Amino acid sequence: MKKILPFLLTFLGIYTFSQKIESFETILNDKINIRALELYDNKVWYSGTDSKFGYVDLKNPQQQKQVRLSDKKLQFRTLAQDKKSFYAINIESPAYFFKIDKRDLTFKVVFSDTAKTAFYDALHFVDDQYAFAFSDAAKDDKLKLAELKNGKWETNKNNIILKTGEAAFAASNTNMVSTKKYLWIATGGKASRILRLNLKTADFEVFDTPIIQGESSQGIYSIDFHEDKFGIAVGGDYTKQDANVNNIATTRDDGKTWQIQASGKNAGYTTYVKIKPGSRGKEIISVGDQHISYSSDFGKTWKKISNERGFFVCKWVDGNTVVFAGKDKISVMKLKF
Repeated sequence: MKKILPFLLTFLGIYTFSQKIESFETILNDKINIRALELYDNKVWYSGTDSKFGYVDLKNPQQQKQVRLSDKKLQFRTLAQDKKSFYAINIESPAYFFKIDKRDLTFKVVFSDTAKTAFYDALHFVDDQYAFAFSDAAKDDKLKLAELKNGKWETNKNNIILKTGEAAFAASNTNMVSTKKYLWIATGGKASRILRLNLKTADFEVFDTPIIQGESSQGIYSIDFHEDKFGIAVGGDYTKQDANVNNIATTRDDGKTWQIQASGKNAGYTTYVKIKPGSRGKEIISVGDQHISYSSDFGKTWKKISNERGFFVCKWVDGNTVVFAGKDKISVMKLKF
């Protein structure tokens, strides 16, 4: 049974910027790992372990609902939405693509991938009709994308070959993101690169990055972009949580070249990064298993604002409110600027 602790203030480990944090409130406690969030109808929606999917009302956290999408103990690390439905894909094979009606939370499987190598790391909607799901490659090392177009899921045809040992991380559903012109995909492992799809021409380009890489646990875990020019990539090595060398990089030329930022001067391994709405890339929040950090200068320098552990993902609710999720909890932070 869920244990709900609404309005529990948890000012744990707040460091620099503490004078700017008004509250940090846990609105859901449950036995669940959450790595994907969506916002809709003043609610935070989540998918997670044990086939769980649900929401918590941000204005009234006591109003919440949870359903199980399967009798199997599936692990969901993806979640996305269009106007009428949510979509979630479990990791591991067989991969089931669930479609969940926003009105009554009825759901069905609309596509499945039974390949033994199926492992979906990210799911992203470019617009209300067009979406991509990104899986680890099959034995041929070819980039594997499922594409939702004209209401149907099908395999995206491309000629991108990943390097041996190059894969991706199902860490926060954010190693794939889009701008008006491009879809961006970040890889990791033996190689950590940026794959850029031109949404108009359907052409792919591949760019190297200086992010730490070479081991299966290393590379980019999350990316975000402001328009087409400015982007940020974060990650590191999940087996070395405190390692903070070459784990943050930014681009100002459409992802063609990347520059390392704050090497040796950040809080370490990071699973999620998100640009603050309206800041044009200047203000950025990031989350790792052992920290929440903030940059106010386009990712050049970072300050840890909390060392609370166990968060993997977050979403900006507005310019002063961020909702976090991770191991067994969802929390809301109010910031004052």
